[in-house]
Amino acid sequence: MSSKEPKKKASGSYGAEQISVLEGLEPVRKRPGMYIGSTGPEGLFHLLRETADNSFDEAMAGHANEIVITLLPNDTVSVSDNGRGIPVDIHKQYKVSALELVMTKLHAGGKFGGDDSGYKISGGLHGVGVSVVNALSDTCEVVVERDGGMWKQSYERGKPTGKVKEIGKSKRHGTTVTFHPDSSIFTEGITIDHQRVIDHYRQQCYLTKGLKLIIINAREKDQRDVYAFYFEGGVASYVRHLNHKKQPKHENIFFVEKQVDKTEAAIGIQYTDDYQETLYAFTNNVTNPEGGTHVQGFRAALTRVLNNYARNKGYLKEKDENLGGEDVREGLTAVISIRYPEPQFEGQTKMKLGTAEVRGAVESVMSDALATFLEEHPRDAEAIIGKCVLAQRARAAARAARDTVLRKGALEGMTLPGKLADCANRDPMMCELYIVEGDSAGGSAKQGRNRDFQAILPLRGKILNVERARLDKMLANNEIKNLVIAMGTNIGEMFDITKLRYGRVVIMTDADVDGAHIRTLLLTLFYRYFPELINKGHIYIAQPPLFRIAKGKNVKYAFSDKERDEHIETFQKMKEENKKEVKGESGEESPEGEAKVAGISIQRYKGLGEMNPDQLWETTMDPVSRMMKVVTVEDAQKADEVLDTLMGAEVAPRKKFIQTNAKHVKNLDI
Repeated sequence: MSSKEPKKKASGSYGAEQISVLEGLEPVRKRPGMYIGSTGPEGLFHLLRETADNSFDEAMAGHANEIVITLLPNDTVSVSDNGRGIPVDIHKQYKVSALELVMTKLHAGGKFGGDDSGYKISGGLHGVGVSVVNALSDTCEVVVERDGGMWKQSYERGKPTGKVKEIGKSKRHGTTVTFHPDSSIFTEGITIDHQRVIDHYRQQCYLTKGLKLIIINAREKDQRDVYAFYFEGGVASYVRHLNHKKQPKHENIFFVEKQVDKTEAAIGIQYTDDYQETLYAFTNNVTNPEGGTHVQGFRAALTRVLNNYARNKGYLKEKDENLGGEDVREGLTAVISIRYPEPQFEGQTKMKLGTAEVRGAVESVMSDALATFLEEHPRDAEAIIGKCVLAQRARAAARAARDTVLRKGALEGMTLPGKLADCANRDPMMCELYIVEGDSAGGSAKQGRNRDFQAILPLRGKILNVERARLDKMLANNEIKNLVIAMGTNIGEMFDITKLRYGRVVIMTDADVDGAHIRTLLLTLFYRYFPELINKGHIYIAQPPLFRIAKGKNVKYAFSDKERDEHIETFQKMKEENKKEVKGESGEESPEGEAKVAGISIQRYKGLGEMNPDQLWETTMDPVSRMMKVVTVEDAQKADEVLDTLMGAEVAPRKKFIQTNAKHVKNLDI
C-alpha cells in the first residue's frame, strides 16, 4: 500500500463520536439473504463490494488515492486503502473500540450521523456495512494505520477473538480488511470470479478520477497477476473506453464536471454510427440501470440544446419538426455520474434515482456546457446534428413501417401469425411461448406441449441480424414481425410490457452451431429492442438433453458428456433381471461414434426434430422435470461489447474474438 499522502479535504473530525449504531448483528447469519440478496455468486460478490465501497467512500471524500484488492490463496480476499483508517478510540456509549463497533454491529459506521458524520457522500450498497462481511466470513482480520500507530483485531464468524491491540508504529494511514467467506453460508462455492472483479472495479475507477486501483490475483502459489488502473480523465475516459470498438461520429468527447448546490455532476458523451443508445448512470458510484432524475435532467437538456442549435444554424428549417428524444439518443454513448448526500431511490436495490432536486441541477449543468461545446466545436456539432437528423428521417420511415404492420393486424381482426399454435389460457403470467427452430422441431413441440398454457411459434431459418438494422428493415422481416405480433408488446416507442401475452418467452433451438447462431440472433433482438423483457425475467432458454441412454426399459437423459458417462456407469452396475428385454447385447453405437457399451443404447440428439413429442415434453417442456435458464444481463457493458463484436459490421474484431476464445471450446459441432 502506498504511503503517499492524498490531498485532504476539510470534512470535519472523524473519531469515535462520529460512529452511530442502528441495530445489532445477530440476525445476519440466520437470514443472510435479507442482507446480501442471496447466498450464491451474487451474494458472495456483495461481500467484496461492501468492503471495497468503504475504501471508495474514503476516496470520494478526498481522503484516499490508492486502493488495493488482493485475491489470496484458499479464496481469502483482502482490501486495503490509504484513507484515514477506521477510528480505534473508545466509543463513549458502547465502551468498546470504535473499530470493534464497526465490525460487530449492524449499521455501525460513519455514514448515519447526518452532516456531522464522517462522510458527506457514500455509495454503500444497502448500508449494511462491513459488519455483514464479518458475520458471513469464518475468519476476518482488520489492520488500521493512523495517528502514528498500527492496530489489529481478528474475528471468527463475526465475533472478536480478542480485543483491539496496538501491534506497532506506522507513519502511514489506512485500513486493510482481510476476510475468508464462510463455506457453510455460501454452499455454492466461495471463489469470487476474478474477471468480474476486474470489470466492476475498472468501472469504479473511471468514476473516481485520480484514484489508483490495483487488483492482484495471487491465488496460485507461483503466479501473481497484477492489474493497475488510473484514469485522470474520469467519465470522459470511460466514454472513450466504451467506444473503443465503435466508429465515433465526431472527434472530441463532450465532458463537463460541475457542482450545483448539493449535486456534483460529471457527464461525458460521444456519438457513434450505432443505432442504439449506450447510457450508464451512477449515483455515488452505484449504478442505476433504470435511470432516474439525473437521466431525466440529462435527456431534457440534450434534446432542447440540440434543437436550439439546429434551428439557429439552419439545420432544421421552419417547416421541419423538432428532433425527438429518440432521434438525439440514436448512437449516443453517455456516462452520467452524480454525487449527492443522502440520495433517495425508488426501491431498495438503488436501480432508479428519485431525488427531485438532482434533475434541475443536472439539466442546468448539461445545458450550459453542451451549448458552449457546440459553439466551440462546429465540426463536431455538424456531425452530431447530421446524425440526429438522419435518425429523425429513419424514425419516420420506421413509424410508417410499424403502422403498416399494425393497420394490417387491425384489418385482419388482430389475427395472430398463421404458424403460431396458441394456448387456451388467457392469463399471461400462466402462459409460455416457445420459439422453436424449423418446422420439424415445431411439429414435435406442437404435439408434445400442454395446449392449455404452452404456445409454439416455429421460425423459418435464421432471423435478421438486428445489430445493424433499423426498425423499418426489421419489420419487413416476416419472422421478426410474426414474433412481435405474437408477443403483443409492440416495439420501439410503442412498446408496452403490460400487453405481453406470455409470462415466459422461451428460446428452444438445437444444440449445434446453427442452433447457437439462431439463439444469439434472438438474444440480440431481445437485448436491443426488448430489454425490459430481460430485466423483468421474461426471457428463458430451454435446455434440451444431448443424449438418451437406455438399458432395456430404463431410460436416462444426459445434458453433458459427464452426465452421460455417469448414467452409463450406473447402468453397468445394474443387475440384468431379464436379458430378453435388453436390446443390442453386443453393444449399440451412437451416431457420433461413441464407444460401444454392452447392453446400453446411446443416442446423441443432433436436433429437437430427432426427439418424438413425448421425449420433448418429458425432457424440455414439462414444468415438473425440465431445466430452463433465465436470461439476465449482469454486466450490461460487457454484454454490449460482446454483441457488438460478434454481431457488428467489423470482421477483424470478430475474427480476433473467435481466435482468442477458440481454445476454451470443449465441444464443437461441424
